[in-house]
Amino acid sequence: MTARRLPTGGTINRDRPLRFTFDGKDYVGFAGDTIASALIAANQRIIGRSFKYHRPRGFFAAGSEEPNGVVDVMVDGRLSPNERATMVALREGMVVRSVNASPTAEADRKSFLDRFSRFIPSAFYYKTFIFPNWHLYDGSIRAMAGLGTIDPDWRKDAPSRQINQSVDLLVVGMGPAGLAAALAATGEGKQVMLVDERSEAGGAARHHDAEVTIDGLTVSDWIEQTVAILGERGALLLTNTTAFGIYDHGLVALNQRHGDGQPDTLWRVRPRETVLATGAIERPLPFAENDLPGILSVDAALFYLKRKAILVGETIVLATNNSATDGAALALAEAGASVTLIDQRSQRPVLSHPRIRLFSGRRITAAKGKRAVGAAILDDGTEIACDCLLVSGGYTPTVHLYSQAKGKLTFDERLQAFVPEATIDGIRVVGAAAGAMTLAEILKDRTISATTPYEMETAWPEAGKKGRIWIDYQHDVTAKDVELAARENFISVEHLKRYTTLGMANDQGKTSNMNGLALMAAITGRSIAETGTTTYRPPFTPVSLQSFAGSRSGPLFNPVRRLPLEQQHRADGAVFLEYGGWLRPAYFGKGVPDEEIRREVLAARQSVALFDGSTLGKIEVIGPQAAEFLDFMFYNTVSTLKPGRCRYVFMLTETGVVYDDGVVVRLSDNHFVVSCSTSHVAGVHAALEDWRQDRFDRKKIFIHNATPNWATLTVTGPRSRDLIDASGIKADLDDASLPHMAITDGYFGADAVRVARVSFTGDRSYEISIRADRAETLWGHLKQVGRGFDACLMGSEALLLLRAEKGYLIVGKDTDGLTRPSDLGLDGPLKNKTVEFVGRRSLMMEAARDENRQQFVGLEVADGGEMLPAGAHSVERLSGRHRSTGYVTSSYMSPTLGKPIALGLVERGLSRMGEIIDIRHFGTMRKARIVTPCFLDPKGERLHA
Repeated sequence: MTARRLPTGGTINRDRPLRFTFDGKDYVGFAGDTIASALIAANQRIIGRSFKYHRPRGFFAAGSEEPNGVVDVMVDGRLSPNERATMVALREGMVVRSVNASPTAEADRKSFLDRFSRFIPSAFYYKTFIFPNWHLYDGSIRAMAGLGTIDPDWRKDAPSRQINQSVDLLVVGMGPAGLAAALAATGEGKQVMLVDERSEAGGAARHHDAEVTIDGLTVSDWIEQTVAILGERGALLLTNTTAFGIYDHGLVALNQRHGDGQPDTLWRVRPRETVLATGAIERPLPFAENDLPGILSVDAALFYLKRKAILVGETIVLATNNSATDGAALALAEAGASVTLIDQRSQRPVLSHPRIRLFSGRRITAAKGKRAVGAAILDDGTEIACDCLLVSGGYTPTVHLYSQAKGKLTFDERLQAFVPEATIDGIRVVGAAAGAMTLAEILKDRTISATTPYEMETAWPEAGKKGRIWIDYQHDVTAKDVELAARENFISVEHLKRYTTLGMANDQGKTSNMNGLALMAAITGRSIAETGTTTYRPPFTPVSLQSFAGSRSGPLFNPVRRLPLEQQHRADGAVFLEYGGWLRPAYFGKGVPDEEIRREVLAARQSVALFDGSTLGKIEVIGPQAAEFLDFMFYNTVSTLKPGRCRYVFMLTETGVVYDDGVVVRLSDNHFVVSCSTSHVAGVHAALEDWRQDRFDRKKIFIHNATPNWATLTVTGPRSRDLIDASGIKADLDDASLPHMAITDGYFGADAVRVARVSFTGDRSYEISIRADRAETLWGHLKQVGRGFDACLMGSEALLLLRAEKGYLIVGKDTDGLTRPSDLGLDGPLKNKTVEFVGRRSLMMEAARDENRQQFVGLEVADGGEMLPAGAHSVERLSGRHRSTGYVTSSYMSPTLGKPIALGLVERGLSRMGEIIDIRHFGTMRKARIVTPCFLDPKGERLHA
């Protein structure tokens, strides 16, 4: 390839030269160049090495379909690995390095591997490295695998933006088809968003149809006029933006590249309708050595000529099987190249130009050259010298996004390609992506100057041909590899893909899929339609992990949630710790922590304490099927709960394991509130949503997580009722109307409140829920009134100790990933509940009924020592060694009882009450007695005192 920059033309800014390096060598490009165009203009032929054989590779394409031009890019001290050189705008000072090459692409030390290619075909590693043990080779093979280099010292300077967008219409692709669809939609008053992965609107029409007129305007003028009208109508246009995936419920994900050092932006777009105007990809032609540097697609050569003012060669051979390449041959000849046009079609128009030589009815069978193409050999043996070989095997509609949306494909015999079979709800495919290969077909309602109809002949690879015919450039897959897969019965296209790696990884089969599956069809005697195609998966092109992460890194990876009353608690001397993702008061006061916690516990037991419980879940479930739904979701029966009453419930996983416990409140027949534990709010909400969609009518159940909207302030202790009576809350708080596990509505001033009598301490308690933005006033009033009752502010540590005295468990602390309800002594619902619920079948399995399961119990110190260490194991001696039979889950020194208490999970614990067991911790042995978990007020009299 003897490429050169033309003195005029293109969209580059010749007044802004940009210096950069590639593999340590200095180069100069211009503003408006991509890395690829700057290297091609500098006649840099070898830009990388193939994945397996380390063959020299040059650029083949000009867009995201480029299989060879993958490079690592360093700019402003930041490394971005595995970038497509065709898609990265050139910047001053860029340091570009080839991947999979050492030390450079030109002088790769591993190039010798190509000499042994016959011994390392597809899947050779599955067979070769099985003896004596795969793990002997694992490290070395993994070290050789992969492309690009990761900077271990990489640090994110600025977070990537993530934007959520809703529009009436999203148009993917700003070629004439996409622009026309957007123009029509904006004319109807719709909110429209257009995106295109290139740096400018217009698509391939910018270089393919420059001489065509639309409604009397040149293509370029029509594009500029249309873009201006769309802007005036309020459409949002994003260039350098790739729609890389379509997900559930029509969500379209976009990756916007900024090219100025800013991290990419991730867009999550939820359109009412999506139009896919994604164009088509030019296929390579199959012939021996068709991967040599200097072999490009015709489309790429025309793009570099028209948009970047680069002539890709002086002596060009252009091989084609279709009518879409004549314009490129003329344009290259007009630019000064000598063009030999090899058209396998016997019947084709004469192309008259002094620098064009035409061979009709001929095919290329091989390329010739050592480090780059130097000649093309025809099927009659003719050898034609060239410094650049351009190929076009026809066009494949870009249906990746359509397929991701579960669209079905059908094979079009005229195009010899798969096209969308039918319109998907909410998604339309237009333009070349739908099989319309000319402007006249795309813009039927406009006046288009004469265009050549698209015609082609098949040019698929054939089995048994001599030489190495490359099917997948990126993964070193040849026609012989496909034949080998067929011989070993991997004839399904999905098996072919995995056996050979054809179309895998970031390439996603853009240039390789059709040739590969056509060859498999020929080998197996099937049609291409019968052979089918693989399933395209997102992303369409690779997306930076930084873009997915967005701002979720460092302290924002799992941001701490804050109470509405945080500043008030700080003013009252609270010491904060994190609980379940929330920053909450652990205790109040500046003294010794254990003493402050002891003080709070005693005050709560003897008088009254105030506690901020705003973090508790408040998930509303509303609708005519709400009761039935909650019966299914919880281990306990919910539908029998009366309005105004509460019930303690368990949520199980499908394996029957306890996932969360909490309280369900029934406000009315069709209105419930699920008050789950702090750390499980998001998980419970997600589980409710998942099961609602799975088996219930979504129009009859509505779920709303109102946790952030309400603050819950708890008053607990023997004098809690007195404090509530004096607080001025207007509600019916009489014990007959509001017994334990009941709820009522009321007012504090003009603010609506809910007052629930539920307790996590074992004493009479009231939970008052109020709008979060009104909580400060109520909290201040409760503190003021509480002074007359010796009220104490209480933190989470005291609450945890109070609940342990009562034997109230905390899911995740006093349970593990195997704990089932029967391990807690709760078999009733399993025996009595008649309707299906999540986890029920798993509770009937043999493992769930194992007599040796670890069960929830209380543990008393039996050796006169101090409190048992949390995490210490209960052990038994077996064959001279200790075996763990459980462990201590919670352990405290009880201020109320004046002795240590503990909770734990112990094998067969519920049937071993009173038994003394061994407790081992770091080699130290202790004695403990198994008792019921409730150490205080087992009859529950304090709840009603």
